[in-house]
Amino acid sequence: MPPPPSSLPPRVLPNLVSCSRRAVTSAATAAAAAYSTAAAAGGGGGGGRPLRYAVLGAGFAGLSVAWHLLKHSPKGSRVRVDIYDESGIGGGASGVSGGLLHPFYGRVLNSGKSVWICCVARSKRMEPLGQMELAKMRPLSGEGNSLGIIRPPTSEKTADILLESSLQSCSLQVLDSDEAQCLIPGLCVPLNFAVYMPLALNINPKKYLQVALFFACQNMSDEASLSSSEQKECKLYNEHVNDLQQLAGDYDSVIICLGARASSLPELTNKLPLRTCRGVIAEFQLPSDTIETYGSQSPSILSDAWLSFQGPRTVSIGSTWQWKSENYSSSVSDDEALNAMEELLPKASAVYPGITKWKFVQARAGIRAMPPLTANGSLPLLGCLNDVIGKRSNCSFWLVGGLGARGLLFHGLAGKLTAKAVISCDENLIPPEFTCWKEP
Repeated sequence: MPPPPSSLPPRVLPNLVSCSRRAVTSAATAAAAAYSTAAAAGGGGGGGRPLRYAVLGAGFAGLSVAWHLLKHSPKGSRVRVDIYDESGIGGGASGVSGGLLHPFYGRVLNSGKSVWICCVARSKRMEPLGQMELAKMRPLSGEGNSLGIIRPPTSEKTADILLESSLQSCSLQVLDSDEAQCLIPGLCVPLNFAVYMPLALNINPKKYLQVALFFACQNMSDEASLSSSEQKECKLYNEHVNDLQQLAGDYDSVIICLGARASSLPELTNKLPLRTCRGVIAEFQLPSDTIETYGSQSPSILSDAWLSFQGPRTVSIGSTWQWKSENYSSSVSDDEALNAMEELLPKASAVYPGITKWKFVQARAGIRAMPPLTANGSLPLLGCLNDVIGKRSNCSFWLVGGLGARGLLFHGLAGKLTAKAVISCDENLIPPEFTCWKEP
């Protein structure tokens, strides 16, 4: 579910980029040293047992961590990654999200781009794309491909943010009303201009998670099995983990990627500065007797409500914000669906009046784990949890949490930084902006 553009100040972007580059550069040496130590102790090399990692959660964060653990493990290593999620792949908020990935923060996106390049390519049954630019990656949007995302601001404040901040960090196009309406006939442009993001992606979250990202993990394991010098395994278990200590004796590291449910673990209760927020999205379709359709080559729309078009006759509209909710069910009652439509439809019709011709089909919901507000913006919570939970074994514990409404944006970078830190046993590989939440 896309964030407002002001949630991540541009000033923090260069710091994140430089830190992540340092992390990538230094991690190889640290990982090799850590692997040598583990091999000498009988883990990960030769005839000893493989290095074993447990990843809790099979959403954007969990699958990204798993992918990067497999990708960045040292050559010749024996690695096993077990993913635990009682709801299956994309069973939480990740699978409910709108799938709009916009490049307001292009530097952050590019820092974690490798997971996108691999998974978008594989999900389209194409050859690996190598270092092909994001512009050549195709969206995964169900029946049709929408070209980018357009944002018509509805207030002077939003307009100032778009023009003063976003244009500094990525390539966007400012369109007048006529140009915007050429892309989307019937689009309402309240302030007579819109920002067009041609490189933005509109994906199907479930398809991306199940067909692309998890398949990429399995494929990497299969490719490694062809080598006589290394072995990689990745397995999914539809199981609930009651507490962390039950895994401690079987794994070298446990990485918690459970979103809002992370706080339900007894070791982490009341220890994470997360805010829960339930979001409802509504799916609409054009009636079969309606001739007019949404252009299959038209962009999706990001405004006070977002409209994620999945082909010419289907659209998801979101999202509501119900703070401090403890309702984790993806099902939506009739009353909740009605309240969501009463909130979302006026916002959607303010920029796309034609939505009133569409028919409500269903509503879905998920709980987002929102991070705290800091001087650097609302950034995910990463880092080692040994001091937080009081480590009582040789197993180390890590967290990827608080991705909130930006899981799609941050999961590649967060997964890469965390995996490298886990492999290297060095939290310093993670930029301090992501770990400062632990400071007293």
